[in-house]
Amino acid sequence: MYYYLNFFPLMQMLFFLLCVIDRFCGGCWAFSVVEAIGTVSAKDDCSYENEGCNGGSTVGALDWLTKLKLVNEAEYPFKDEAGICQYFPQSHAGVAVKNYSAYDFSGQEEVMMSVLVESGSLVVIVDAISWQDYLGGIIQHHCSSHNTNHAILITGCDTTVPYWIVHNSWGTSWGDNRYAYIKIGNDMCGIVDNVAAVFV
Repeated sequence: MYYYLNFFPLMQMLFFLLCVIDRFCGGCWAFSVVEAIGTVSAKDDCSYENEGCNGGSTVGALDWLTKLKLVNEAEYPFKDEAGICQYFPQSHAGVAVKNYSAYDFSGQEEVMMSVLVESGSLVVIVDAISWQDYLGGIIQHHCSSHNTNHAILITGCDTTVPYWIVHNSWGTSWGDNRYAYIKIGNDMCGIVDNVAAVFV
């Protein structure tokens, strides 16, 4: 069976507006989190526990977002560089994260599929070292389950083959228009070890 999940309307708007290439800014931790809920730039500039374009923690980002709202991309455009945080009043319109859950689904990929269907998308950390040359097909080898280094968003799965459908932040020229397919089973690329579901 094939599941391609509908994104939240705000996320659909973001995918239309977001034309940034993460290869030059190690902000995948921010992109994967905010793609799950809304916008990019305020997260990169304002989460001081993280390192902007030099990496960060998806769970740290989610924790930060339970305390503050995100403004939309038009109000706070992404600049592909570290910046000074622009604060907006709490009354300002924005997206708030109600809660999030962090998981380790080692040996439980079927449970992870259920959580994906329930939450709509999942933020995950994977080993993507070999992904620079990805041109299509299902990733079934050449990655480690122990050396995770990149954050992505799982947006669906196909249970007949089976594989995860993942969205990457490296731009539309990468993969299948920003998407890749990762074999379900055996914790391929470490995809089940560091997982977060976002609730807005």
